[in-house]
Formats: sequence, C-alpha cells, structure tokens
Amino acid sequence: MKFSSKAHRCAALDVAALVCVFVVVIIPNRLEWITPGAFVFLPLEPIVAGLLLAVSGWAGRALRAVLAVLLAIGLVFKVADLIVYEVFARPFNPVFDLYLLDDGLRLVTGAFGRVDAIVLALLLLLVFALIFLLAFGVLGRLQQRLQQSPRYSLPALGGLLGLWLALYLAGFPRVNTYFYDEMVEHVSAIVASVEDIKTFAATVNDDKFATTNGEQLLTKLRGKDVLVIFVESYGRTVFDDAEFAKDIKPSFEQAGFQLSLNGLQVRTAYLTSPTVGGISWLAHGTLLSGLWINSQLRYDSLVLSERATLNRLFKRAGWRTLGVMPAISMAWPEGQYFGFDQIYNAGNLGYKGLPFNWITMPDQFVMAALQGLERNQSPRPPLMAEIALISSHAPWTPVPELIRWSEVGDGTVFNGQAVAGPDPDAVWEDTNRIRTQYRLSIDYVINTLASYAIQFGDDNLVMLVVGDHQPAPLVTNDSPSNDVPVHIIARDPAVFAAIADWHWSEGLVPASDAPVWRMDSLRDRFVEAFSKP
Repeated sequence: MKFSSKAHRCAALDVAALVCVFVVVIIPNRLEWITPGAFVFLPLEPIVAGLLLAVSGWAGRALRAVLAVLLAIGLVFKVADLIVYEVFARPFNPVFDLYLLDDGLRLVTGAFGRVDAIVLALLLLLVFALIFLLAFGVLGRLQQRLQQSPRYSLPALGGLLGLWLALYLAGFPRVNTYFYDEMVEHVSAIVASVEDIKTFAATVNDDKFATTNGEQLLTKLRGKDVLVIFVESYGRTVFDDAEFAKDIKPSFEQAGFQLSLNGLQVRTAYLTSPTVGGISWLAHGTLLSGLWINSQLRYDSLVLSERATLNRLFKRAGWRTLGVMPAISMAWPEGQYFGFDQIYNAGNLGYKGLPFNWITMPDQFVMAALQGLERNQSPRPPLMAEIALISSHAPWTPVPELIRWSEVGDGTVFNGQAVAGPDPDAVWEDTNRIRTQYRLSIDYVINTLASYAIQFGDDNLVMLVVGDHQPAPLVTNDSPSNDVPVHIIARDPAVFAAIADWHWSEGLVPASDAPVWRMDSLRDRFVEAFSKP
C-alpha cells in the first residue's frame, strides 16, 4: 500500500513536471490570447527537449542546464510581454525597456529609501534565480524518467516527432514552434535594437535647419505667442470608438462652434505617435526634434546631441521659450537640451490647492498660471511655450470641472473638486467605468483649451494642440492605431493661409479623410510653412 501511494505521488509529480513545461512553452504572451483553445496545440519544443534530456552522462547534465536557462528566459519574456502589451501595446524589448526597471528602482529609492531599493533589486534577482532552479528541477525530474526507461521513452518521443512532422507537412494548423519563434523574435529585436542605436547616434545631428539664420525662421509668426500643448493620452480612439464618439463629437462640435462665434478658427488632423499607453516624452521628443524617437535609448541619444528642437528654432528666431511641466516635481536635466529660457514645474507654477490623486494640479490652473506669469507681462518678447497637460492622465479620477477664469486664483478653489468623485480603486474595478472617466477627462481638457482661447486669444495667439499617445489598450479595446489628434487654433486668417496646402479638416472633429502624418514630420512642415522660402 505504501509502495502504491509512493508510486502515485511520483506519477503525479511526473505529470506535474510535464504540464509545467507544456504550459510555459505553449502559453501566449498576450492576455487576450490566453483561452482554452490556446492550449490545444502540439508544440515541437517539448519533444525536442525530451530527446535532448534522454542523453546520459555529463552531456545530458549540460543540456539540462542549457534547457533550464532557455525555459527560464522564455518564461520571463512571456511575463514581461504580458505586462508591456497591456500598457504599451507592444512586446517587451530588453534593450529599450530595462530603463523601466531602473526608473522603478529610483522611484522606490525616492519613496522608501536606498536600502529598500537595494532589497527590491536583490529580490528581483532572487526571483529569476528561483525560476531557473524551478526549471532545472522540473527538467531534472523529466530527465530521470526518460533515462530510466529508454526502451520506451525514445520510441515514444520518436513517434511524437514523426507525428508532428507529418501534421506540419500536411498543413495541420494545431502544430507550432511558438516558444522557439518567440525567442527568435526577442533575440532578433535585441540585435536590431543595438544596430538601431548605432545608426541613430550617427545620424541624429543631420539637421536641415542646423545652420539656418534666425531671421529666416518662422517669419510668418513674428510677434505671436505660440503654444505647443501636449494633451496626455489624447488618442484617436475618442473619435473612432463609437462609445466615446457619441459624447465626444457633440461636445467638440459645440466647443468648435463657440470658437468660431468668437472669431477663432480650428484645423484638425492626425499624427502617428511613436508610443502607446505611456512614456509621453518619446512623443514630445519626436514632435519637437523631427526624428522618430520610439525608445528610451533614442531619447537619451537625442538629448545628448546638437539637434535643434522646435523650441530651439523659435529661440534662435527671437522668441522667449518656456517649458510648462506641471508633472515634474524633481530635477529634470533633460530640460536643458530643449532650449528653454524658463521651466515652470510643479514647484514654481504657484499652485496651492490639493492634488488630484497623482495629478499635481488641474489643467485650467496651468493655463491660468501661464497667463499670469508670462502672457500678461509687458513689455516682453513673443513666447513659445511647450506645455504638457496632465488632467487626462490615469487614474482619471477625480475629473476637474471648468470654472470661471477669474476665480482660479492660487488653485485652492479646486480643493473641493480634488476630493470629490469616485476613488481610483473603485474606478479601476470596472473597465467600463475606467473608459467613462477617461472620456470625461479628455472632454474636460479640450473644452478648457477652447475656453482659454476664447478668453485670452487675440490675433497674436497660436495654439498647436496634440495628443501625446493613445491610452492603454484597456481603454482603446486593443485598437491597432497609434494615431493622435492634432489641432491648430488661431484668430489670424494668415495662420491658416500658410497651411492651406496641408488640407487639415475644419473644426475640432476630424473628417473621416483627415490627413495622417507621422509625428516626426511635423517639425519640418511647420517650420517650412511659417518661414521664408
């Protein structure tokens, strides 16, 4: 009886080990692909691994260690892919995404101290070591069974290999090499990323405006304040998704009508952003530099280069350049590269009110602060301001409400709003509620900007309003699009005469055939449109 019980336990462990290997090999790297049907496959990798594990002696032990490393790395890649796809709608790239780990450790250091950050780093290393040891142990269990009865195991593995080849050659769809294909894709991505870094570093300073005289630049905008306003997570999904569009389109049409009643015009199109779901600074760098900045390493190369951003070109042409960054609460050394005369951040914009969860201050206060700190001053040179608005950043609760501009003051008037609305935990329990809160936040931002243009706009105000990226796939229902809306709002007809050949749609709602440009093309088109030939 004891012997039978022990045999049953051994058999159960053998089956568990086989199931573990099968699941790691076959499980998809996208959350929405994990369905019962995803496991009805005959993968090649466990069969090949079984044949390798059947090798005895030191060679077998070495093969077991190699297979354990591959299995552990593959599992780490799958888990990382699952996370990165949910946030950024793309697979994990070890070269480009390791900075996320560094950023996380720095965040922990700032919040809890250096010791806690070191402990976390050691725990992460321990987790990987445990994954490897688990893989090594599981494969050891299978290797022991295979080598105990080679008369049965080898013919069985050979038969499975023959069956797999026959089904594959017959075109049967339920055989695959999914694990191998994923590993090849990741390795190829690593090699391509390293080459991309070298190529980008060698070409980042190739700039058509590198030596252009300031007197020739942006001549059609002389004397005007130009505000380049990035709206957090403002993506094309608000127009393409029927659930969003039924509320957004009427609201934007009404805002556009109010703008036109007050003598302001709007032109709208789409830009394709280099990022989705986050890492907004890649979009900022892309638009302002005229280069495709789709990774942190490209961004790092950019800020170490001499490439003239749109900010620097305005500065060369005589504008006072501002960075208005309400989300920045710590040192921002990269800001030096962009060529700002003045950087306003969470600490010096003058906000005395309560934060809106992670959001340091509502967008209406940011625009009011810009007006009071800079635009109301006289005499002064024309302003070029890059503004990063954040009221539409997750968790999208509470959503601010627009008030009279004369009441904004030091921001304490928003305290009641800051503690109103649903709690983030309550919102994030329900996808539909997340989407509703997101839509309300976008509606708030665009209506705030329209109100600002009506209240403070004159012939010398030009607003370039652009989304930085689509929100996370959770909000977009996994839309494949990276497009974001872009608007130009101004009162002076000469502004729109300069861009007539762009054929952008009239109003805040883009037409179905509105142009779609890559975001990195806008800098050159903008400068050429508003400069001397």
